[in-house]
Order: sequence, then structure tokens, then C-alpha cells
Amino acid sequence: MHIRVINPNTTASMTAAIGVAAQRVAAPDTRIVAVNPADGPASIECHFDDAVAAVGVCEEVRRGEAEGADGYVIACFGDPGLNAARELTRAPVIGIAQAAFQMAALVSARFSVVTTLARTVIIAEELLHRYGNAALCQNVRAVEIPVLALEQDMVAAVGRIIDESRRARDEDRAGAIVLGCGGMAGFEQEISQAVGLPVIEGVSAAVKLVEATAALGLNTSKHGDLAPPPAKCFSGRFAHFSGGEA
Repeated sequence: MHIRVINPNTTASMTAAIGVAAQRVAAPDTRIVAVNPADGPASIECHFDDAVAAVGVCEEVRRGEAEGADGYVIACFGDPGLNAARELTRAPVIGIAQAAFQMAALVSARFSVVTTLARTVIIAEELLHRYGNAALCQNVRAVEIPVLALEQDMVAAVGRIIDESRRARDEDRAGAIVLGCGGMAGFEQEISQAVGLPVIEGVSAAVKLVEATAALGLNTSKHGDLAPPPAKCFSGRFAHFSGGEA
């Protein structure tokens, strides 16, 4: 199968790392195509970034439809444009936050999230409530590392995430850790070994959920609010969206 993994920011090096993490867990017959929009923010760290990036996510889904993608992963922990993307395809579209929360619930009674910046904590908390996982989450903790700094000094970043994960284990009594950023893809094994807890990384979780959903023959529902967008005229820079889903 063909899974299109969309990094909603424009940092190509992060897209490459996300693609490696996705391919590592994919089934042998799964082809991972990791992409990012040409336009948008270099990283996604606030509501404004999230809103701008959602347009690029939708554009990448439309490209994936033309290329015959069997499923999509939105590889940013804010899950930008998730339901809009689902309107554009019958294939499964999985956001890494939703995937990570659901996977954590399968392996622990309670979990904590370790994310990048304190200002993104409220975004994670909103998603926990939206997806029905808030009662299972003990805490959302921030290590105060900007997204792009995860690549610049990976050793220091992993060290700080380990420290915060240990606090989550000891102070929150969390049974598992959810990594709250797509840029943390590939960090999970080292952190798990250091902390002694299951560590869930959303890109990997989302890839396996896309594979499972496709294997079960389940498509995105087209009944109700996830039906294809009604055809209409879009103006200016969005003129290429005119005509609905096609």
C-alpha cells in the first residue's frame, strides 16, 4: 500500500527524518512517501501556524489523491486540517496526536504528554478533550525546546525529554509517555529505555493505524460532515480549490 506522510511544515530535513521513522515501522509491502508543502511555516508552534499549515495539508492530500495514495498521516501534533483533509478523500487520514493518544490508551491506564513549548500545551489539551482522551491524561508537560531546535542539538533535546518523562513517571504516576511533536520521531526507543515506560511516538502509531484501517477495509465516512466539500468558486490564491474535491 501507499501511505502519504505529510509533514505540515516546510522544513525538508524534518520531513526526511519523519519519513525514515515511518518507513522503519511500516510493513514490507507499504511504500511511505514523505512530503511537505512548498508554502507555509518552517515549524508549527501556535494556532496561527496551525491555521496556515492546514491549507498545505489539504493541497498535499489532493496531490495524493491524484497519485493513488491508500492512506494519509498528518505528521504534526496539532493535527492541522485533519477533518478538512478527511473531506477530500475516502482513504483513512490519521493525525499523529489522535493516533498517539489512542495507542497510549491501549498500553496504559494513564499517560502524560511531553511536548515542546508551554504555549502548545493548551493545543494538546484541547485535542485530548476533542478526542475523548482527557480523562486518561495525567499531565501535558513542556520541555521549552522550539521545534527546529530538536534537530539542531538532538542529544541535548533527548536528554531534556528524558528528564521530563521521568518527572511524569514519578510525579504524575503516568504509565506511558506520549511524545508531543512530529519532530520527536525516532526518539522513542532511547527515551523508553531510559525511563522504563512505553513511549508512544505519533508518526509510528499513525502509520500502523493507517495500515490496520486499510486492512479492515474501512474508509473515511462520507456521511454527514465528512462528505466531499460542495463545489464552489474560490478566489485569488485559492482559485485552484474551485470545483470541490477534484
